[in-house]
Amino acid sequence: MTERFPLAVLASGRGSNLQALIDAQRAGTLPIDIVLVAGDKQQALALRRAEEAGIPTLALDPKTYPDRAAFDTDLFTRVAAYRPRLIVLAGFMRILNAAVLAPWAGRIINIHPSLLPKYRGLHTHRRALEAGDAVHGSSVHYVTAELDGGPMIAQVQMPILPGDTDETLAERLLPHEHRLLVAVLAHIAAARIALHGTDVSLDGRVLSSPLRLREDGVLAA
Repeated sequence: MTERFPLAVLASGRGSNLQALIDAQRAGTLPIDIVLVAGDKQQALALRRAEEAGIPTLALDPKTYPDRAAFDTDLFTRVAAYRPRLIVLAGFMRILNAAVLAPWAGRIINIHPSLLPKYRGLHTHRRALEAGDAVHGSSVHYVTAELDGGPMIAQVQMPILPGDTDETLAERLLPHEHRLLVAVLAHIAAARIALHGTDVSLDGRVLSSPLRLREDGVLAA
């Protein structure tokens, strides 16, 4: 049997990207083992999705800690106890402390709903529409202390259509976002993608630009 790649997921919201990972794991198309789903909101739907899938969950309330660093330290200490090889931020709506992130360099990734470096932070769909962009998309990158600013791994693009709103753009992007995250994790689990300092490599070759997810689901340089 192929050894499954252990990872933890941090989420604050509804957990649609988490569900995509659970579905791919169940289908046998993604050789991962989600060892923990943790978050900062006890009522987050992501935690309910994990519970339904039989995955251990953890919810910590930031308001019960003296500061952000104390919360992050406790969270990551608890996550580390599950021995994940990778942490996936999938809608985790918090900026993380640099000192806490340092030991996880190259072992923590984030998925963000924009074509970074455009539109870091919130309200990405609205900002893309307001800018009159012709295309929109999602990005997966390694996490650093810089908000949505770590080394880029891969992106997926789609056209913005006449009449698109924040809601329709978000709805149409989600399936692409799910495919992107699954594809990237398949490569990481197979040791094909790695971080060396600030350089992302595919099969040992440093990428000069992010990988692109094609319509057929292939990540291409």
